Amino acid sequence: MTVSSPVAEVKPLTVATPGDFHILWRCFGYVRPYWKTTVATYGAMVAITVLALATPQLIRWIVDDGVRNGNRTLLGWLVAALLALTFVKGLFTFLQGRWSEVVSQGVAYDLRNDIYEKLASLSFAYHDRTETGQLLSRAIQDVDRVRFLTGRAVLRLVESLVLALGTLAVLVWMNPILALLSMVALPLLIHRGYEFGRRLRPFSMAVQQQMAVLTTRLEQNLRGARVVKAFAQEDAEIERFAAENNRWFDLSVHAARLQAVNNPLMDLIANFGVVFIIWVGGLLVIRDQLTLGELVAFTTYLAQLTQPVRRVGMVIPAISMAATAGERIFEILDTPSTVADAPDAYPLPPVRGHVQFSGVGFAYFGRHRVLDQIDLQAQPGQVIALLGATGSGKSSIINLIPRFYDPTEGGVVIDGHDLRKVTLASLREQIGVVLQESTLFAATLRENIRFGRPDASDAEMVAAAKAAQAHDFIMAMPEGYDTYVGERGVTLSGGQKQRIAIARALLKDPRILILDDATSSVDTATERQIQAALAHLLRGRTAFVIAQRLSTVRLADLVVVMDKGRIVARGRHADLLETSEHYVRIYNQQLRPQEAAV
Repeated sequence: MTVSSPVAEVKPLTVATPGDFHILWRCFGYVRPYWKTTVATYGAMVAITVLALATPQLIRWIVDDGVRNGNRTLLGWLVAALLALTFVKGLFTFLQGRWSEVVSQGVAYDLRNDIYEKLASLSFAYHDRTETGQLLSRAIQDVDRVRFLTGRAVLRLVESLVLALGTLAVLVWMNPILALLSMVALPLLIHRGYEFGRRLRPFSMAVQQQMAVLTTRLEQNLRGARVVKAFAQEDAEIERFAAENNRWFDLSVHAARLQAVNNPLMDLIANFGVVFIIWVGGLLVIRDQLTLGELVAFTTYLAQLTQPVRRVGMVIPAISMAATAGERIFEILDTPSTVADAPDAYPLPPVRGHVQFSGVGFAYFGRHRVLDQIDLQAQPGQVIALLGATGSGKSSIINLIPRFYDPTEGGVVIDGHDLRKVTLASLREQIGVVLQESTLFAATLRENIRFGRPDASDAEMVAAAKAAQAHDFIMAMPEGYDTYVGERGVTLSGGQKQRIAIARALLKDPRILILDDATSSVDTATERQIQAALAHLLRGRTAFVIAQRLSTVRLADLVVVMDKGRIVARGRHADLLETSEHYVRIYNQQLRPQEAAV
């Protein structure tokens, strides 16, 4: 695996910034619901620290009062006390680990729920410009880094500081001079831990970002597997993935190399201090200025002192990485939705289906203008067919009715209610939609049809499937309505997916129905079946249909011809053939060949 070295591409970063502390503080806001368990966790940590400080003293008594004095009875009791101390410490360690994991997993649970809820509430505009792989990386990898922060990372940091301060206090109490000498290596350990954290953080962040790139690449290839195979691009995609994987590998290896150098170096510095104290302490024992038990206890404390310093060196990068992860998570959570309920929004009452566009203009991302001065009315029960070339604005019009987007000019009104003043849920509950790309979920056909109405009865579900001409092919399957559909409905044909999507929309029994090129993926025979069903079921409903078929145009009460974001003609099929040159041109190019085929 050889690609250009990533070292030069990784910019050095500080260990922490003021902004990082704000993000970390916000991350710990998710600990609040678990404050009781958190208090218990830190209580267990204090108990563990007290026991850790008491253990060397017990060892000193064993050596000085038990071994040197030859007191077997005392030795037995002291050894039993040491075993009991070890057992109690182990129990508190178990409780600490369990409770800290409960808190951290609770934080991860709440964060993922908040991310999903936010992503579900964000408008189409956000998802149009955001890569799915990046969102997956933040919802999984970044949340896991925050989980580690709120669990073991900060716990280890606080535990290390408390243990270090307690150990230093005991060392000074035992022998101030020897304690002062034992601190000679401490500044070097602290400096080394800081330097390690400063150098490791940028590489850890780069690994984190590259993992998001890998996730995106993998997700896109899995989603487009058929396209990749159809164009025989397997080798090319494998090569592209390998290149990104190589970069991740090189970054990870460099981070591991830093750790491989740092850990032995920290051990060397710590052991140097221990050896020095053993030498000086040994001389003091020989001069009867220090007991052997005190020397053993002292070296035990000294070894215990180096552990917190080393932990800090390991925890600081984790905290820095968690700050970065938190920033990426809160970037999602703080994103305002361009389509949201107004503060005074009210539920839309049951509608008759009078839809009116008044001076509507729309531009994607505020720049790409696709609709201009749209004035259009649909009376209750009317079928409106939208006709025009690709990019003429047909889909943009129907996307404004359920407020997938909001117009940048003018407004859309249903039964006199401005859509921006009613709640989204109440609006969309009264609209049935069949999108151009029929999206089915990896679930049974029964669950897919009931998606909009989970409480629908079997009879209602079957009636909707029959109306969409889907019942017969469903019953021909081995498990009928309990047949499991592969991801995105890949186990069904295009026409079958379209009919399931139509059944799903019809089961809602909406007052307003939107069909975005709903019969584009079916053959002529199936189209006739669907059109016959729609002709009956559209009665009493307002329907907007993007028309690609002559049969759809003939079914419509009003045909609206679009061109470059404007309405250039409107009327019934027969009238437009006499009054609109634009419609005649579309008819001759697109619709008339279908008439000839029939």
